Amino acid sequence: MITPFDYFEHRRACKQKQIERSDRIANLPPEYHNPVSSQDRSILDKSVEQLVQDVHNHTINPIDILRSYGKVAIKAHAKTNCLTEVMINPGAEQWVEDVNLKGPLAGIPVSLKDSIAVGGFDVSVGYSRNTGKSYAHDGTIVRMLKDAGAIPYVKTNLPISLLSFESTNTLWGRTTNPHNASYSPGGSTGGESALLAFGGGRLGIGSDVAGSVRVPAHFSGIYSLRCSTGRWPKMGMNTSMPGQEGVASVFSPMARTLPDLLYFTKSFIGMKPWEYDHSVHPIPWRSDVYERTKEQKMLRIGVMESDGVVPPSPACARALRTTISSLSSAGHTIVPLTPPPLATPANALILASSLLNTDGCRTFLSFFRTGEQNDPGAAQLAFYASLPRPVKYLHYLWVKYVSRDTYWAELLYELRERSAYEQWKLVARREAFRAEWFAWWNREDVGVDVILCPPNATPAVPHGGMKDAVSSCGYTFLWNLLDYTAGVLPVAHVDAELDALPKGFGASGMNGVARGAYQHYDAERMQGLPVGVQVVGRRLEEEKVLAVMERVFGCLEESGEKYKLLEME
Repeated sequence: MITPFDYFEHRRACKQKQIERSDRIANLPPEYHNPVSSQDRSILDKSVEQLVQDVHNHTINPIDILRSYGKVAIKAHAKTNCLTEVMINPGAEQWVEDVNLKGPLAGIPVSLKDSIAVGGFDVSVGYSRNTGKSYAHDGTIVRMLKDAGAIPYVKTNLPISLLSFESTNTLWGRTTNPHNASYSPGGSTGGESALLAFGGGRLGIGSDVAGSVRVPAHFSGIYSLRCSTGRWPKMGMNTSMPGQEGVASVFSPMARTLPDLLYFTKSFIGMKPWEYDHSVHPIPWRSDVYERTKEQKMLRIGVMESDGVVPPSPACARALRTTISSLSSAGHTIVPLTPPPLATPANALILASSLLNTDGCRTFLSFFRTGEQNDPGAAQLAFYASLPRPVKYLHYLWVKYVSRDTYWAELLYELRERSAYEQWKLVARREAFRAEWFAWWNREDVGVDVILCPPNATPAVPHGGMKDAVSSCGYTFLWNLLDYTAGVLPVAHVDAELDALPKGFGASGMNGVARGAYQHYDAERMQGLPVGVQVVGRRLEEEKVLAVMERVFGCLEESGEKYKLLEME
């Protein structure tokens, strides 16, 4: 429909989808509305591997697993607004009857980011124009899950545009952090992290282009793994930026616990995804790499304390120090790192931001209807990208020479639409950047097994905070640019006293990215929010990174620093 008359279509679609979601929840069988029983608890307390074994041994019925987790998922939604498509009935209640009882994920409910295609349901990605267009068939990931015996049961919320560490849109509403409703659960896979952190599921699948499965894990206190491109399927989905390949988005696993994340990744790769999706490399699960890393007596852990753009906040710095201390006490070697001078993380943020937005934000904006609200951070990107070149240049001169903020001036100036000629130059710079890191990591004085760093400069942002903190993503975006495997595990919770900013602290001397990030840092208000660390390996090192994450988890546990998950309500 022609603008502005599509406003009425937008409002109608929003109302219809929200009524549809409410009706699906209200009309679920009574089992989903009853209190959590002792039988439910016995199911909820078991790991995925234990549940699969019980299904294989016919000691538990998959319908009971579905109803236990479905019940808690509905409670999670009531508290956080994390669900979009409720696919339990019709859907999972029928699919469970034909489940593969011998599959590696037999009977396990798996939640999905809203962008993943499930036959019979919309893939709205938060845009109202994508509603009323249910997909005829399951996408690749869903077909694999069902063949493995898993049961997709809910889809979860995300930010419109998919370019935010918040998860809000006018179609589905705002998702909140289960630890503190005033804060974001992360994005763009924030619905998943809220659901898993609450206990409404054990396994989920999200996507990551700048930190979108790792930052939600950090914000909400769960576990996630950003796989390298080609290790996980990417077909059978919808997106806000189709055709964007400057920094590739990858679908990746998320889980409530680390053992579940390991089991899920191993089982999914064991399903030979390259036989389902042409983009997947035929690399089976490499047990030898995993076992060798697990048995290696002493690991050599590189530490990158800062991305050189936004210093880690006291809470994130403390989580990193705690992890380093636990690893050192266990006898592992800690190596402070200085990234390659010609390919710094600060340079990476500018290059990756330029590559991601070479269309000047036109693609994700093209799906908006009149009256559809943009994410505050994505709106900032679109605003700077749309400025006329003369105005942009004058702004650049002002910020660089009057405000004396060279870095912020460059980052903003590079946010613009590019010609094919210019984009090819950016891709050439990306490949040169990757080559620098490849050579650097191979140096004898570096030679680390993995890199340990914060997942973000701060814990979760308050709602609307991405307007100021939109560019504060360097701790994750760097590894997307390099296509390195990276996992996040929770370590601590914000402590109002331990994590307070030092007296007299002021952000006025920082660059614009850091000022925006620190504008919302308040340890007292953030009390109790999760804080994680990030473990980074080289490209296609999923087995190694997961093994090191287990070693880190073990060291934290031995030193009395085991992370306590949010109690299921």
